[in-house]
Amino acid sequence: MSVAGTSEDTICAIATPAGEGGIGIVRISGLHAVDVASHVVRLRSKQPLRTLPSHQLHLADILLSRASSSGTLFSSKTCHSTEGLVDEGLVVYMKAPRSFTAEDVIEIHCHGNGLVLQRVCEACIAAGARLAQAGEFTKRAFLNGRLDLSQAEAVLDTIKAKSEQSLKLAQRQLRGELAQTVNRLRTNLVGLLAHLEAGIDFADEDIAFVGRDEMLITLQETLKDVQQLLATAETGRVLREGVRVVIAGEPNVGKSSLLNALLRENRAIVTDIPGTTRDLIEESVIRNGLRVTLVDTAGMRETADIVEQEGIRRSQEAVVQSDMVLYVLDGVQLASADRGKRRFPSFGANPLLVLNKIDLLHPEFVPGLAAELQECTGCRIVPISVQTGAGLEALWQAIRANFVRPSFEPDDGVMVTHVRHRTALERAEFSLKESLTSVQREVEPECVAVDLRGAADSLGEIVGVITSDEVLERIFSEFCVGK
Repeated sequence: MSVAGTSEDTICAIATPAGEGGIGIVRISGLHAVDVASHVVRLRSKQPLRTLPSHQLHLADILLSRASSSGTLFSSKTCHSTEGLVDEGLVVYMKAPRSFTAEDVIEIHCHGNGLVLQRVCEACIAAGARLAQAGEFTKRAFLNGRLDLSQAEAVLDTIKAKSEQSLKLAQRQLRGELAQTVNRLRTNLVGLLAHLEAGIDFADEDIAFVGRDEMLITLQETLKDVQQLLATAETGRVLREGVRVVIAGEPNVGKSSLLNALLRENRAIVTDIPGTTRDLIEESVIRNGLRVTLVDTAGMRETADIVEQEGIRRSQEAVVQSDMVLYVLDGVQLASADRGKRRFPSFGANPLLVLNKIDLLHPEFVPGLAAELQECTGCRIVPISVQTGAGLEALWQAIRANFVRPSFEPDDGVMVTHVRHRTALERAEFSLKESLTSVQREVEPECVAVDLRGAADSLGEIVGVITSDEVLERIFSEFCVGK
């Protein structure tokens, strides 16, 4: 089935997830949406579909002829019989421009049976529509000015949000808060650029369209705002995507037990036999608004076992690719070893040392041992007992604090959540710094104008004022068909 076409085509797709459900929706959008839907539904009120008021649900029969998949459509006689009747449902007509795509949109709400939905789509295609491409409804909303590009991305973020925090951030971006901030900054730069270029064009008239001090103030304030946005990027990414935390350490220090304790379920096999875990075990959990993917790994040691060697190699690779490493240490072994003989491996980037089995140590001994370990390694230490649960809440707090400041709330202000936005802001920051330097050194205004335009264009990329077809294709290809 071909999906190639243009933005002038009328498109259709199933808009609800695959599987069985109480309701399934087929969405149609485009100039001929009403004509297409008229071949598929028959209103119980006998009214023509085109005469319906916008945004109201109407009871209808959903009709399919035996030949609909081959292109034969219903005749007027068929539409007044029960021939081809497949289901009953509701139809809503959303007239342009008051729809998601800003085009005429028809939604057919029927029972959520995959076969029924597929046949409704086939009938729509036979009536002149084509199957929508991934994200094409949202892409049309952007192209028709219904959403800017950052809002279009927020639609996908809303669909994929895995935590309350990430959902709040997506909803704020969908309301256009990031776009409003970016547009304000870009408007300031475009206005400054207009005055600067006017001064260049009328240089012989000896007219000053913008003063040096005024230009410096505007550039400095804009640069400060851009840098404040950039400062939120890492936290925004973490809250949107979650973090990957690897549990590493030597055999039998309690790595798998820690995974089970953090998940509150027996996900990994736990035995006293060294080398039980030979492959990566991953599971995600949401705590305090942060989505954490925990990865249990094979115990790090020298071994002749080929399978275990492969498990250790994968574990080392997982450590490198992680956002954080929980390196588990056996408190009993450390306490019994001579201070001068304690050896520690390379913990990698961003480690948090977890001192396990403190329930087997004298309570007064634990703080001293933790302080000594911190002094030796320079890493933060969290004492815990997997058996009793002591310290597990403190461990969760330490994980979250590593990525998100304790007082953070999604309502604190505009936040950058996408790598694309961060990259554009970094380019804008560079161009603004170049502009500032040029103005301070009283460089020719033509050079300042080039950097100013570069900064304005970079900001424009975030909201889609300036963007390429390649970027659009990459963004909307991540959507599902029907959205």
